Amino acid sequence: MVLALTVCGIVVALVVLGLFVFGLRRRLIQRSGGTFDCSLRWDVPEKTDPGGKGWSYGVARYNGDRVEWYRVFSYAYRPRRVLERAAIEVAGRRLPDGEEEMALLSDAVILTCLHRGTRLELAMSEDALTGFLAWLEAAPPGQRVNVA
Repeated sequence: MVLALTVCGIVVALVVLGLFVFGLRRRLIQRSGGTFDCSLRWDVPEKTDPGGKGWSYGVARYNGDRVEWYRVFSYAYRPRRVLERAAIEVAGRRLPDGEEEMALLSDAVILTCLHRGTRLELAMSEDALTGFLAWLEAAPPGQRVNVA
């Protein structure tokens, strides 16, 4: 009986510690500011059926001429993907369709982009999209910017 209570106590303590580390990691990522909720679908085929599969929920952070994307459900402090402003080419935007409405946040708008030859989709709120497109257009003089 004592052993079972000890094991249960250790399991509960580990779960609480894990949740604390998730919260601390998110706070450290947001500390420098310029973050927004952003789901990502990487390496999307050009002719794709817009299903709800392949989306990863994350947080994106502006860092100079880069956007760093972090998975929410991860303990890694390093970004999972880094998108350079000069390499991002916007191909279009659309609203979630079908199963995507369930996989993404309720007010999401999907932005289709090319980054160094890789097709990707970013899903974010309308406000975050406005900020992202303004950030792309605010590139230094001489940089090629394609905002469709």
